[in-house]
Amino acid sequence: MFKKAIIAAFMVACMVVSNQAEAQTYSTGVGLRAGVSNGLTVKHFISSDEAIEGMLHTRWKGLMITGLYEKHKDIREVRGLKWFYGGGAHIGTWGDRSDPPFRDYDDSYTVFGIDGIIGLDYKFVDAPVNLSLDYKPAFNITSDVGWWGDEIALSIRFTFH
Repeated sequence: MFKKAIIAAFMVACMVVSNQAEAQTYSTGVGLRAGVSNGLTVKHFISSDEAIEGMLHTRWKGLMITGLYEKHKDIREVRGLKWFYGGGAHIGTWGDRSDPPFRDYDDSYTVFGIDGIIGLDYKFVDAPVNLSLDYKPAFNITSDVGWWGDEIALSIRFTFH
């Protein structure tokens, strides 16, 4: 009887450990982001389902810094695939306004605002590579105040445990 209890406890412990290993497939990813804006991305998990992401990217011939908090949820049907949502803020400059929708073509602007994000995150099982496809709308609070809902991007990251 005691022997069966030890074997059962050992099996439960193995399942818990394997479940935790499956829940978080990488701890940090560093890579490139390409879409409406292009740049660098770093994502770091602070728990098994929570991550912070930093982006340094270009927009309207300027440079933006974005920080996000993200909540990740498993898609059980596909190993390594999660969906995520979250929010954060951005700050940066928009330079030479030679493209619409801007009225003043010679000025540069400092912009600050809030961001949302929703997307899919896939970690390849046998390779240290992560792909992420996301939609990141933003609302500028300063300068060109308003909604910017066109930010769709694909990120590819090298991952670390």
